Amino acid sequence: MKNLRSLLRTVFLWELLVGLSVTLRNLFRRKITVHYPEEKTPVSPRFRGLHALRRYPNGQERCIACKLCEAVCPAQAITIESDVGADGTRRTTRYDIDLFKCIYCGFCEEACPVDAIVETRIHEYHMEKRGDNIMTKDKLLAVGEKYEAMIAADKAADARYR
Repeated sequence: MKNLRSLLRTVFLWELLVGLSVTLRNLFRRKITVHYPEEKTPVSPRFRGLHALRRYPNGQERCIACKLCEAVCPAQAITIESDVGADGTRRTTRYDIDLFKCIYCGFCEEACPVDAIVETRIHEYHMEKRGDNIMTKDKLLAVGEKYEAMIAADKAADARYR
């Protein structure tokens, strides 16, 4: 009996028919393909992407060089050097993030007491040459200034959910 069943499966190409039935079943279903640059999929409100340094509304940098983000980073992707300014406040002279090392965990954002470092919803970025993976203080501030409206809206939305 077992040999007869095996023979019939071989003669009628049973596995091929099962595979074709799967194909025919899915042939007429609604397509779920997204044509990427033209169509965007929704991004989760908890998504963590490109980093940015923020400023206060008066233009002063928020970062007070407490180095908590550097200490909490599990990948050791953040490098901070600081100096005391003429007015007696401590500010960063160097703030670098290596995007190749970063695991985008969000610990740096959570550790910051003044909301200076944030991870934006920006996920469409690339590096063209060697060294572009290091986000310097100037690059981080430029990203923060460019997307401040989006960052502020995300912070306000996040505060509503807490």
